Amino acid sequence: MPPENRLRRLGRLPLMSPRLWMRRLTFWLGAIVVSVVAIAFAQAANMASDLFLQVIAGRLWLPFVICPVGLAISFLLTRHVFPGAQGSGIPQTIAALHMDDEGLVNRVLSLRIAIGKVALTLLGLAVGGSIGREGPTVQVGASIMHTLGRMQRLPRPELRRALILAGGATGIAAAFNTPLAGVVFAIEELSHSFEARTSGTVFTAVVIAGGTTLGLVGNYTYFGQTAATLATQPGIAAVLLCSCVGGLAGGVFSWALVLASRGLPGRLGQMIIRHPVLFAALCGLSLAVLGYLSDGQTFGTGYAQARGLVEEHSDLTPFFALLKLAATVVSYVSGIPGGIFAPCLSIGAGIGQVLAPLVPNAPFGAMILLGMTAYFSGVVQAPITATVIVMEMTANQGLTIALMATAFLSFGVSRLVCRRPLYSALAQRFLLLQGGGGGH
Repeated sequence: MPPENRLRRLGRLPLMSPRLWMRRLTFWLGAIVVSVVAIAFAQAANMASDLFLQVIAGRLWLPFVICPVGLAISFLLTRHVFPGAQGSGIPQTIAALHMDDEGLVNRVLSLRIAIGKVALTLLGLAVGGSIGREGPTVQVGASIMHTLGRMQRLPRPELRRALILAGGATGIAAAFNTPLAGVVFAIEELSHSFEARTSGTVFTAVVIAGGTTLGLVGNYTYFGQTAATLATQPGIAAVLLCSCVGGLAGGVFSWALVLASRGLPGRLGQMIIRHPVLFAALCGLSLAVLGYLSDGQTFGTGYAQARGLVEEHSDLTPFFALLKLAATVVSYVSGIPGGIFAPCLSIGAGIGQVLAPLVPNAPFGAMILLGMTAYFSGVVQAPITATVIVMEMTANQGLTIALMATAFLSFGVSRLVCRRPLYSALAQRFLLLQGGGGGH
């Protein structure tokens, strides 16, 4: 064989192809960029929440001005400047995975939408919204990786889909510093499947994101640490109690959001359609009322409240879980951008706090983790993700079996109330509104 033919054949091998190496390097760089953006977003979100609390400190009347005006402004910016940026971001990412129209995917996962998502989520936190930044980080990560895929002009749709998955998984991994949860979330929630052809892209992106996060912010646990364990007898009672209450509450929460996404019936639904800005302002007023009733505990992500309960140095009102649930629903239905991950985990922690006295032989920390797992699994109906994410965020492997049992039982209870998983239902609704759909 002539030398030039041998060189040509060597150039076609995956390990020798300059084109493939350029593609790999671009994707690896994308994972680093997503991690850096997620870390910066997290720090900015904390600053926005702290700013709101500092401004209203000692001024009980001020949230009744800031919240209505702030949510109305956020809604107007979402509708007229960044259309498509509303909501969590996870349903949009799932919807993009099912779209056949590449132009439609480009609109849903554009850098413009990503910028709007970050800016408006920060605005929502700065005006007291009960929202999280983890869901938006998923859409931001998917948007960054999808943009890189467009630059590379990927030849096959499955490669473009793999990049979207990798971006979403990287966003979760970097947002919570939970690499394993990022992979599980991509498989269980975003794609609902495991595809050997694309799994390498997802795994590699998550590993790089994890390494970047570790290098920049260290090996921290998102909600602190607890070494709590459970004996068999109190463990069974704790699992059953948390699963029933958390699963039921999570199902009701999901049902409420799915119902709201379809449009409320009657005069209230007509008022929302005709006067959406007024409705957003009324949602802000409701937020202020809930914040007043909770002594300010329902404002923001709920991160501080959940961490305090996990580390057993916080004492919240017994009504925190109920008030936080209402504040999160109100924030979501107002139409502003913002996720529900962190608020839901804080609601679950509040449920664990309320249920802890009913199982006196179970450690308080264990009840908090079971409550978080139960409610989160009830909301997203992704029990493996719920187990892994709580386990990784609190560095507690001693409760793995109890957490998994709680997640699957609460998942079953939730399905009695809300038949379809929340994110899938919202993604389907988004697809119908966008006029997209297709083949996956």
